[in-house]
Amino acid sequence: MILLIDIGNTNVVLGIYENDKKINSWRLETRQTKTLDEYGLQLKSLLDHENIDMEQIEDIVIGSVVPNLENTFKNMCKKYFNKEAIVIGENTKTGMPIKYENPKEVGADRIANSVAMAHGYKLPAILIDMGTAITFDVVSEKGEYLGGVIAPGVVIASNSLFEKASKLPKVEFEKPKNVVGKNTVDAIKSGMFTGYVGLVDNIIDSILKELDYKANETTIISTGGYSKIIADESKYITSTDEDITLQGMNLIYKRTIESNKK
Repeated sequence: MILLIDIGNTNVVLGIYENDKKINSWRLETRQTKTLDEYGLQLKSLLDHENIDMEQIEDIVIGSVVPNLENTFKNMCKKYFNKEAIVIGENTKTGMPIKYENPKEVGADRIANSVAMAHGYKLPAILIDMGTAITFDVVSEKGEYLGGVIAPGVVIASNSLFEKASKLPKVEFEKPKNVVGKNTVDAIKSGMFTGYVGLVDNIIDSILKELDYKANETTIISTGGYSKIIADESKYITSTDEDITLQGMNLIYKRTIESNKK
């Protein structure tokens, strides 16, 4: 069994894989003030609930965009599992050419997503990850990571609007009944929802034009917290894949282990 830990700015996603099959996964709130013992005991409780002994975990893989928590989880792995975690970006093998000016700047989650795209989907492909930020990553028909786009996520925009405009209420991100709102709450819902669907489709459209890709010949998928609600309205996104980051982390783990055996 392999334990995969995807540390994002909003959530920490944990996954157990065995023989390339996901056994289970969990999503925790990201809290930088949480101690290694708090995370360790919480993880032990989750594993106990699934009747998985901590000694059954053969290896642990960490992908992180939160440096402080990366160290917390590395130390947690040592204390609770007696293992040195494999950290994506630290001597790991992706098997993918990365055409970024500085490959070290690409987040571990974006690399994992792209590796999974290249392995499991028809290329070229575009993945939209709708988390704290909305990221667009492009994999060429040759399986190369070409780069992407980063935009503020839904939660960032919503919180900013609520904090900076004192008379505006905080609202849920959901499809409004009408584009033209008849009250303040519906007007904000419309602006957020319609605006982000438009943002996503416009960026995809610009990517396709710049790279001379045809939409019907390009795999366009999404993942992340708000992926389903936006994908349902997008004219380009054809499907969602909530496990793509964990799948990519598992692939990087396998390639790293195989490389180390040579």
